[in-house]
Amino acid sequence: MPDLHPFIMIVIVLALVFDFINGFHDTANAIATSVSTRAISPRNAIIMAAVLNFLGAMAGTGVAKTIGGDIIVGNIDQPIIIAGLTGAIIWNLLTWKVGLPSSSSHALVGGMIGGVILSPMGAAGLNYTGIGKIVIALVASPVVGLILGFIIMTVMFNIFRNSNPSKTNFRFKKMQIVSAAMMAFSHGSNDAQKSMGIITLALVSGGVLSEFEVPSIVKILCAAAMALGTSVGGWSIIKTIGGKIFKLEPINGFAADLNSSITIFTATLLHLPVSTTHVVSGSIMGVGAAKRINAVRWGVAQQMVSAWVLTIPCTAVMGALSYKVVMMLFG
Repeated sequence: MPDLHPFIMIVIVLALVFDFINGFHDTANAIATSVSTRAISPRNAIIMAAVLNFLGAMAGTGVAKTIGGDIIVGNIDQPIIIAGLTGAIIWNLLTWKVGLPSSSSHALVGGMIGGVILSPMGAAGLNYTGIGKIVIALVASPVVGLILGFIIMTVMFNIFRNSNPSKTNFRFKKMQIVSAAMMAFSHGSNDAQKSMGIITLALVSGGVLSEFEVPSIVKILCAAAMALGTSVGGWSIIKTIGGKIFKLEPINGFAADLNSSITIFTATLLHLPVSTTHVVSGSIMGVGAAKRINAVRWGVAQQMVSAWVLTIPCTAVMGALSYKVVMMLFG
């Protein structure tokens, strides 16, 4: 590989840091339900999630190409990418610190938008059609998760309504391990590709690559960074996802994980980036509502929705400010 410009090296490092943070920030998505119902120990859950996140991340590159090609029009300067990643990383750390589940996908898109707007490219450098497609996927996916979660849980309640609740939950506690494994794989398949797309975009814009094809070494690095981050765990977010939205039983946890993994992996096959945090949260709300509408703690859900709405504008501001700082330091 030819010598890399220092800016490209900074992009690679920041993208891997973002992936690492994404791993521990979003660990809750894969394991919160199974941990909260005690289907699996936290230690074993994290090990399983880390391994399957890695394998999922190696499954394809369609989402990476969407992230790399659908946000910006034309050739992009490295400082814009650096600024976008910096804004997303700051937001993820802030929300992790307070235990608030937020979207790493929203954060990355918002950070990139802010960096582009403040750069010489300005708003004309944004691919509005591509951004619209990404935003629609990000907004629609939790709604789909909520609706399907409600439907799946309703069907399961009807199937097992005459069964002994204790025996049913005991069986589903074992099945939850399988659904959590599916969730971890689908999480890796979608989320790790976002950093792959950013690194590949930097390599193309820097003239290292002639076309947008994710190199194998980039796939391995991003998969490893996410798996390593997952192994660290994000316990404050696990507590919010696993218990504060709705008191989960094994049958509920299985339904939520099954629905989430299907929704996320379908988006991956369609090359659409989605927020695993949003999908899982929506699924849990739908599953809880199927049991009883007031079983869901809608106040917590409202706080989470507020964070979702604020993420893109807040990270756009952070990305813009980060671009200003980068240009002051290196411009």
